[in-house]
Amino acid sequence: MVVAGIKGGSGKTTLSLGLTAAFKRRKGLRVIPFKKGPDYIDAGWMSLAAHNPCYNLDPFLISREKVLESFIAHFHGDIAVIEGNRGLYDGMDAEGSYSTAELAKLLRSPVVLIVDCTKMTRTTAAIVLGCMEMDRAVAIKGIVLNQVSGSRHESVVRASIEKYCSLPVLGAIPRLKDGEFPERHMGLTPYHEHPATEQAISFVEQTAGEYLDLDRILDIANGAEPLEDSNKSPVTSNELNEKKGSDPLLVTDVTRHSSLKIGVIRDTAFQFYYPENLEELESRGAGIIDINALSDTALPDIDALYIGGGFPETNALKLAENASFRNSVRAMVERGLPVYAECGGLMFLGESIIVEGRKHPMVGVFPITFEMKEKPQAHGYTIVEIERENPFYPVGTVLHGHEFHYSAVVSMEEAESIHMAFGMKRGQGIRSKRDGMCYKNVLATYTHVHVLGARDWAAGLINRALEFKEGPHGRFSWKRS
Repeated sequence: MVVAGIKGGSGKTTLSLGLTAAFKRRKGLRVIPFKKGPDYIDAGWMSLAAHNPCYNLDPFLISREKVLESFIAHFHGDIAVIEGNRGLYDGMDAEGSYSTAELAKLLRSPVVLIVDCTKMTRTTAAIVLGCMEMDRAVAIKGIVLNQVSGSRHESVVRASIEKYCSLPVLGAIPRLKDGEFPERHMGLTPYHEHPATEQAISFVEQTAGEYLDLDRILDIANGAEPLEDSNKSPVTSNELNEKKGSDPLLVTDVTRHSSLKIGVIRDTAFQFYYPENLEELESRGAGIIDINALSDTALPDIDALYIGGGFPETNALKLAENASFRNSVRAMVERGLPVYAECGGLMFLGESIIVEGRKHPMVGVFPITFEMKEKPQAHGYTIVEIERENPFYPVGTVLHGHEFHYSAVVSMEEAESIHMAFGMKRGQGIRSKRDGMCYKNVLATYTHVHVLGARDWAAGLINRALEFKEGPHGRFSWKRS
């Protein structure tokens, strides 16, 4: 089932987490969580609550066909809880392209709509009725009331919805105490940094158990339509794997790659990774080596390095103090180690990060100084075209991704050995609508990509790792597999 809201901040995450935890702990179900929209933090909490990875189903980042394939391949459980983003019909244009509603229709999924009832009673029913009439193909099956101020408030809203909308009210969540999920500038605090994750998950589970009709919500989920139609059988996981193996862009020589070691920096500073990206590398035979930039003294023996996004700015002092690790990264870059870095990883590879007026040294691969600002410097989907040679993508490739950062480039020196390979068709990039900074076998970008929408990403990383492992180490030359 899809959990949707009227707007961003309406309570979708609390509801999704509460249902996920309650279905797992109280009903004993195997819950597979999914997230619509470019989001790592909510997805991390969903993974924690379900004890299963949370996969992304974003039809802007991923084609409709791949969304369906990924959902079928990853849904090995009793119930899929799919958290939407923003309002139910909010998309990129007036037609609602790539909206939660469009995803719900694609998956033939019933929708549970949560409505913030602050300072509203009967008008709540009008809003719900509008959502129902906007697109009758969207299967809204029940309503959860949020921010209810008392029993009288609840009774009026509940009666109005049941009278005018003929939909069941599945629960009413009162105004909750602040602080259970403290927010940072990008949303919820990542669970890696929350001081009491078990307490937080228990809180949302108890909230769901106390205020929601879990049995009725489960019945709605069990009523989801099958994805196959009368003329076509459902796609199985085995069929998907066979199809993947026949893709000419994919590396299929798994035996040759079984000794490859790809390092992934995963700690409180760098934590933004789509599980599908890492799974894709493993499916091609590579081993994932976890690295901690805050405590490790040097890079281990690896053939390539992947640095995701995160919050290097809140860990800037610790990163700066770990000079031996930073020097190790810089030395391996000079030797030709393939490195793919996104957002926070880009900042880490720069010269320094300025946080609240204090400059913290970073790796220094790129002569860039970043400074943290109070307001977002870029926020939303991106479309980039690969315009120049680089280690990982063929020229002419167009990528759909996303960027969200509060950092800005405050100084950048020109260097003959450094160039930017991406032209921004949508989004801001590093500077002057350019992104994808390259040096030797390093590519660093503000744009995050999802492997199911960036088919060359994994092949490029595997190929560069092989070249580095087998030698000679040197400048890239992209080759299709």
